[in-house]
Amino acid sequence: MKEIRLNNVVPEIFANRSDISSDIWLNDVVLERGKIYLIEAASGTGKSSLCSYLYGQRGDYRGVISFDGEDVMKYDINHWCNIRQHNISILFQDLRLFGELTALENVEIKNRITKHRAHKQIESWFEELGIGDKLHARIDRMSYGQQQRVALIRALCQPYDFLFLDEPISHLDDRNSDIMRDIILREAGAAGAAGASGFLFNASKSIFPTGLNLLTGRRSISSSFFGSSNPSIATDDFPRSLV
Repeated sequence: MKEIRLNNVVPEIFANRSDISSDIWLNDVVLERGKIYLIEAASGTGKSSLCSYLYGQRGDYRGVISFDGEDVMKYDINHWCNIRQHNISILFQDLRLFGELTALENVEIKNRITKHRAHKQIESWFEELGIGDKLHARIDRMSYGQQQRVALIRALCQPYDFLFLDEPISHLDDRNSDIMRDIILREAGAAGAAGASGFLFNASKSIFPTGLNLLTGRRSISSSFFGSSNPSIATDDFPRSLV
């Protein structure tokens, strides 16, 4: 998948509002593989709804969402399953982990199907994210911040053209937020070398500080993206205001 396009899309719940000022809703927006998109917005403005639409979980919107020129409303469940297996991975805001399973088992459920990551790589991520001692701990006995880190590792255990991260650091301290950012950017670089993947990052707080070059040699995020009541978007090569 090379691009995702939103044409005049707006959630049904916002459709009759006349005060929408947005660069996504009711606009023509293209998300390209190989770029990183940061969306920062107040609660209730549609960040998670956007991810749900793009992942095919919800269809309560007006307008057209298309993948490489195909309207996703025409997709059946088999088509969506194929896309979720090969083209789009997601870290859900509510994580959707299995509480009765261990942290490692939650990751291995996916990786045993995809065979996408070596066990050594998975263990190294656990160590890097400070949860190396939680490999065999039940998820329901871990803190929410620890669970968020497990959910990121699981999201990385499949092929994808686009990775959606919905509020991935809401319960992380600055140090662990920085580590997660570094892993995401490192994956972006590795994926870029192998064909380029896109990253859509939804957040009410950001792990990408002003001035950080998201990809080497590209423009950095503008300070105008932070502190606004409206969602904002930045890519690895141009800033825009958003949703």
